[in-house]
Amino acid sequence: MIDEPLQRLLLENLTTATLLLDAELRLEYMNPAAEMLLAVSGQRSHGHFISELFTESPEALSSLRHAVGEAHPFTKREATLTSASGHSITVDYAVTPILTRRQTMLLIEVLPRDRLLRITKEEAQLSKQETTKMLVRGLAHEIKNPLGGIRGAAQLLARELPEEHLKDYTEVIIEEADRLRNLVDRMLGSNKLPSLSMTNIHEVLERVASLTEAESLGNLTLVRDYDPSIPEVLMDREQMIQAVLNIVRNAMQVLSSGSGLNLGRITLRTRTLRQFTIGHTRHRLVVHLAIIDNGPGIPSDLQNTLFYPMVSGRPDGTGLGLAITQNIISQHQGLIECESHPGHTVFSIYLPLETGATPA
Repeated sequence: MIDEPLQRLLLENLTTATLLLDAELRLEYMNPAAEMLLAVSGQRSHGHFISELFTESPEALSSLRHAVGEAHPFTKREATLTSASGHSITVDYAVTPILTRRQTMLLIEVLPRDRLLRITKEEAQLSKQETTKMLVRGLAHEIKNPLGGIRGAAQLLARELPEEHLKDYTEVIIEEADRLRNLVDRMLGSNKLPSLSMTNIHEVLERVASLTEAESLGNLTLVRDYDPSIPEVLMDREQMIQAVLNIVRNAMQVLSSGSGLNLGRITLRTRTLRQFTIGHTRHRLVVHLAIIDNGPGIPSDLQNTLFYPMVSGRPDGTGLGLAITQNIISQHQGLIECESHPGHTVFSIYLPLETGATPA
């Protein structure tokens, strides 16, 4: 039989967040994994009512009381727990009644789902991106081949025309063929491989900031929220400037089309994240660059197709800026995401800070 010290040692070393509640739903014990997940101290929280640690749904307390009264276990999937500090996490949790001599206690095992859901979302996004690339490449091939024939035929026709003014029409054909070919080339993105070198991410952001301040004529509030401890990142400096500038200019245009730039605010924020997964690879350390604006937000019907070529929320937009940005970030083995609601839009760029990564 396992003695009590060994039982506690086993609980202390579990990676599953585990809590023990008494019959009044007050905390008796939580292991270190639970402390880390809920960002609270088990010792200080001892005796606290469960809703003082986190809240879920109005029905959650009733379910817990029912579990105590009827000794009935239950499991809940993809529940959203909100801590006392206001931080929300998505979890699965299982509640198991434990009958003791004095009372019925509840053992709660909590499994965080945020990371798994985010990985699933990223994989779907990367799959869509690859599918879109293949579609665009195939479409570009089918367009550029006849364009070359049309352009060549127009040039030959121009040589045979008897009158000079008739060449104006062939010039229109040639110019429009060239314009369409350039558009297709932009859809495909640059074929040039990144010229990688160790670069300070804040040099990139300062370059973008100076261009933004010049273009907005000082009417836009630009906030810098940097982590100066971030080491240099292996990147193509010019490509990364282009990628970030595309996002910032989009935000500027949206803000200027509203109530004016005077109320507009764009924040450039940098942080580091540990043990972060991009695709199937877990990185020990990544840099998180967030571009935040207080504009009206991106329409919900556009959010799932935001990075597709030719998709734009503006009547005068080409829909290529974000597609190019995503291509650049992908070439740097990184990831770009967007979350948006009215008054708050965040584009997040994640770039690995080390080369030695492990499969997730």
